[in-house]
Amino acid sequence: MRIAIVGCGQLSRMLALAGLPLGIKFSFIHDDLNQNQDCVAGLGIITPAPHKCATSNRYNDQDVEQLYQALGKPDCITVEKEQVDLALLQALAAFCAIYPSIAAIQACQHRGEEKQLLTRLAIPTSPYLYNASAQQAVQTLGYPVMVKSCTEGYDGKNQWLIKNLADAQQFDTLDIKDYIIEAFVDFDKEVSLIAVRHQNGQIEHYALTDNEHVQGMLTRSIAPAANITDELKLQAQHYMVSLLNKLDYVGVMAMECFVIGDKLMVNELAPRVHNSGHWTQLGSITCQFENHIRALAGLSLGSTAQIAPTGMLNIIGTERPPFAAIAENAKLYWYNKSVKPKRKLGHINFIADNSKILSQQMAQFSLDK
Repeated sequence: MRIAIVGCGQLSRMLALAGLPLGIKFSFIHDDLNQNQDCVAGLGIITPAPHKCATSNRYNDQDVEQLYQALGKPDCITVEKEQVDLALLQALAAFCAIYPSIAAIQACQHRGEEKQLLTRLAIPTSPYLYNASAQQAVQTLGYPVMVKSCTEGYDGKNQWLIKNLADAQQFDTLDIKDYIIEAFVDFDKEVSLIAVRHQNGQIEHYALTDNEHVQGMLTRSIAPAANITDELKLQAQHYMVSLLNKLDYVGVMAMECFVIGDKLMVNELAPRVHNSGHWTQLGSITCQFENHIRALAGLSLGSTAQIAPTGMLNIIGTERPPFAAIAENAKLYWYNKSVKPKRKLGHINFIADNSKILSQQMAQFSLDK
């Protein structure tokens, strides 16, 4: 079997590394010329995406067929990111299955559509306005508010915090289009749930995970999340099941949430494997990457049971791998990406007998860096 992945980043790399031992072959669609191919070099066929017709905004049928052939005629196609060209996926759907579905990717790649999906399913999310002026929004939502681009917004990019009237007036002078303005949520902490859905509808959940962000970028995750009641776990799983079944989803999905007392509020969805699930590579019987591949290939899902308390630290902007961090209970994952400030270049997973030891070791490494 062959699976093609749209994108040549670290998530594509880790998907392939998890799937190759299963006897699955991989191809990669190089859809972003600004992204180098070092992450996936040597792991499969790398093929550039065809050019789209500027006047019709469509792809030439012959070019798409040539792309499919050049990819080695994959059995299905998946994505490592939500910001993909839906027109290309729609054209490729004539040749093979797309997992997750194009409708699922579309719902998650636009913040406005994602909010509408959550609202239709009665899943709590923060109050918001779409494409309103900041000065109008604060009259309804109050201060502060967060402006987020509906597309191309991740790791704190394309987001603006409005704290006062001067900020609102300044934002309204910018030429920003297609955005939402969200009410600021006073939350206790941020958690995420990673789950996988098989073609046959079977759903398995990983442990809820505590996440810490700095300037909108995930810096570390620890699983299982601390001080989470069974009611909160079931609440998160109920929301996830509603989403996966509504979208007839196949593969891994991530759901980021705010914990507010004894309730959850969903912040964002990701139709793919996710940074906050990297801990599963060391701390779960079957990691998120392998289970995504299993779901796509129609193989039985692997156990999502957690082995022991596990943590993940992102390596951001570091020029070389921190080999000193490879302790007996830690594993380093280096992405082979070119070095840039504030770029995720790798991560380290830690596993320990208990959460206290885990937190102490992760804190020590953070101090040492």
